[in-house]
Amino acid sequence: MKSKLVIIPTYNEIENIAKIIRAVFSLDGEYHLLIIDDASPDSTAVAVKELMPSYKGKLFLIERSGKLGLGTAYITGFKWALERGYDYVFEMDADFSHDPFDLARLCSACEEGADLSVGSRYCDGVSVVNWPLGRILMSYCASIYVRKTLGVRIFDSTAGFVCYSRRVLEAIDLDGVQMKGYGFQIEMKYTAVKLGFRLAEVPVIFVNRKEGTSKMSGGIFGEAFWGVIKLRFRKIRARN
Repeated sequence: MKSKLVIIPTYNEIENIAKIIRAVFSLDGEYHLLIIDDASPDSTAVAVKELMPSYKGKLFLIERSGKLGLGTAYITGFKWALERGYDYVFEMDADFSHDPFDLARLCSACEEGADLSVGSRYCDGVSVVNWPLGRILMSYCASIYVRKTLGVRIFDSTAGFVCYSRRVLEAIDLDGVQMKGYGFQIEMKYTAVKLGFRLAEVPVIFVNRKEGTSKMSGGIFGEAFWGVIKLRFRKIRARN
């Protein structure tokens, strides 16, 4: 069986963290879980530490000094995963907007030939529950904008529910990834496709968080908007 690591970045997820950890470990498939916490003042990291003895050798924690951004959290996790030889590495949110049961579907897509698979809200219509209409339109139009600007056939380029095969993360120059917020998701997918890797979109239902606070902001979308234009003219090369 190939080794699988789920990476969950956290900031103030005390309402969700224990539940999401237990949900992932209740699944078949021998998943390991890495929590990367950005010094959450609500003691998210403390809650993770309390659970670590129950999942010894499967649950891991990296504590960072402050709120350093989603992209840098995942880069830290990717490097950690590569150093330890994981075959498949997943991105997932802590708030149950991504259904843990869909991890198996993303993994299957990679086992069946994809190099990375994306839990997509928009490849089969619009599959979003309990989002305000304005946010749905913003997210959907952002994906259209990325598709037209970059010329890639990805219906949900900002999705944060992803499975990467090891070879993709080995090929991408992780230190060269420039966007830090949700633009990071666009940059990673675009880079993988430009390097010749096969991306598969798996339709999922995205459910708005019930507990905790969203980390979305206008600045995040601003970075993504201008970052996509810069990305269009950047030469993409594999890591040496």
